[in-house]
Amino acid sequence: MAEYHGQIQLALAGFYDVLTAEGKTFRTRARGNFRKKSLKPLVGDWVTFSAETTTEGYILAIDERKNSIVRPPVANVDQVIIVTAVKMPDWSSNLLDRQLVALEEKSIEPVIYFTKTDLLNSEEKKMFAMIADGYRQIGYQVILPEEAFDETSLGQVEQLLADKLTVLMGQTGAGKSTLLNHISPELNLATGEVSQALSRGRHTTRQVALINLFDGFVADTPGFSAFEVFDMPARELGQYFRDFNHFSSNCRFRGCVHLNEPGCAVKEAVVAGEIMASRYENYKLFYDLIAGRRPVYNKHDKKH
Repeated sequence: MAEYHGQIQLALAGFYDVLTAEGKTFRTRARGNFRKKSLKPLVGDWVTFSAETTTEGYILAIDERKNSIVRPPVANVDQVIIVTAVKMPDWSSNLLDRQLVALEEKSIEPVIYFTKTDLLNSEEKKMFAMIADGYRQIGYQVILPEEAFDETSLGQVEQLLADKLTVLMGQTGAGKSTLLNHISPELNLATGEVSQALSRGRHTTRQVALINLFDGFVADTPGFSAFEVFDMPARELGQYFRDFNHFSSNCRFRGCVHLNEPGCAVKEAVVAGEIMASRYENYKLFYDLIAGRRPVYNKHDKKH
C-alpha cells in the first residue's frame, strides 16, 4: 500500500480529505490508535497516510503542529482576519481585545477588518478612524473600508491570502461569510441575518473546510461571540498586549503586572495617551477574570 503526505482540507463525520503536493485529494480515516492517544486530526494538519485508492486511505501520523485553535478546530494557522462589526452586533473593544490576546498567545498574526461601515454617520466615522489608527500604531494591520466591502479593502484582503492558511473569526452576524462571498462570489456561502432582538446571529456555517483562494487557503468558520477562557496565568497576561511590551521594560519592578505597583511605565504611558485607555481598561478586566477563576483541582485530589 503506497504512503503519501498531504494537508487535511476537510473534516466531516470521521472522514478527512487530504490534498497532496501533487494536487491529488484522498478521502481518509484516522486509525484507532489516534483515539487511544486522544489525538484527533484537524483541518490544516500535515499528515502521512496510506491509500490503495483515492477513497480508501488511513492516516498513519500527524506532523508536529505549529499551532492550533479550538473554535474552529484548525491547525497550522498563519493568520486570522478578525471580522469586526462597527454596528449590528454592537462594536465591542472588549471582544476585539479578547480575540487579539488569544491569538497573540498562540503566536498567530491578527488582521482586523471592520464591517458595516456604511451604517456610520460622519461623527462615528471619525471615531472609528481614530480607533483604527490606535490599533495600527500597536502594530496590527487594520482594514477600515470607506464603503462596505469596497474594492480597495477587498484587494487588501486578497493580497494577504497568498501562501497562507487564513482563518476568519468574529461574532456571528459580523459578516465573515459576506466578506468571503465578496472576495469569491462563486462560493455563494450561506449568510445569516442578524437577529435584531438579541443582537446576536444564528450559526450559518456547519463545517470547517479549507477553500483555495488567491494562492492560499481560507477556513470559513462557525461564528462565535467570545473566547470563554484565557489559557495563561494572570501575571503573564501583559506580555500578550503588544503595546504594553514597548514600555514594560522600563517598569521599576521586574514582573510588574501594571496594576498597583509604583513606577509602572505602562500606567504612565496610558496617562500620556501612548496606550489606548480602552486597551488598559480591558487588560484590567481580563486580569480580574483570570485571577478570580477557581483553581482546577485534580479529580483524584480529595482535598477540595
